[in-house]
Amino acid sequence: MRILKLQLPIPPDVMASLKTGDKILLSGTLYTARDVAHARLCELIRQGQPLPIPFADSALFYCGPSPTPPGKLCGAIGPTTSARMDPYTPLLLEHGLKVMIGKGPRSAEVQVAIRSHGALYLACVGGTSAMLTACVVSRATFLWPELDSEAVYRLVVQYLPCYVALV
Repeated sequence: MRILKLQLPIPPDVMASLKTGDKILLSGTLYTARDVAHARLCELIRQGQPLPIPFADSALFYCGPSPTPPGKLCGAIGPTTSARMDPYTPLLLEHGLKVMIGKGPRSAEVQVAIRSHGALYLACVGGTSAMLTACVVSRATFLWPELDSEAVYRLVVQYLPCYVALV
């Protein structure tokens, strides 16, 4: 297994060189998005509105951060089950999504869509959410704060440990 330190955005030639099982220490900007945020993003597309998340320069992290404890930068940031985002993923890939982070398998349709759009699905180990907060450099509410943990948060991370699951 290779261990690679990568910075978002990941250049296409680097993405093309990745192999399933490679360990990635990922740095850059992530946007958290769970089910409700995915549904809202897809609704924006259907309405012909611009997407507020810069997919070309960042990644979607299937995560809902827990509340930030006093004196901390961020609450726990564990990955959520990626299959819950599968109904929305092909449309988001068509609109520029390149990197997703979550846990668990993806549907056959999403696997084909990821490959056909030259995208990347990274898996984070579940159950390590408290430890993953050590990788967070900054955290800010980005979209739909009324959704609490389902809101979209902008996280800047350094060396977030992930594994290449689909490329």
